[in-house]
Amino acid sequence: MYAVIQSGGKQYKVEPGQVLRLEKLAGEVGERIELAPVLMVGGEGEPQVGRPHLEGRVSATIVEQGKHKKVMVFKKKRRKGYRVKRGHRQPYTAVRIEAIEV
Repeated sequence: MYAVIQSGGKQYKVEPGQVLRLEKLAGEVGERIELAPVLMVGGEGEPQVGRPHLEGRVSATIVEQGKHKKVMVFKKKRRKGYRVKRGHRQPYTAVRIEAIEV
């Protein structure tokens, strides 16, 4: 069984036991959270598609809170002496999908 959820403005296809990195969510490591809205559920038989979402949720456990690798941002304008170098590390939350309930 799988589900398509929405989190942080993005859509993810998830299955029980899967570990994925989402945009930063509030919570401590080991805490259980509910991910909603559920946009679609499939697996055995006919898939269920919500309009716009289904009544259900995906339960998950927070595995890690961290930051992605650094992304370097470099701006330059030729012949003007303008150079700016900046770095950015986006925070993330790694979660393990426990169950899909519809």
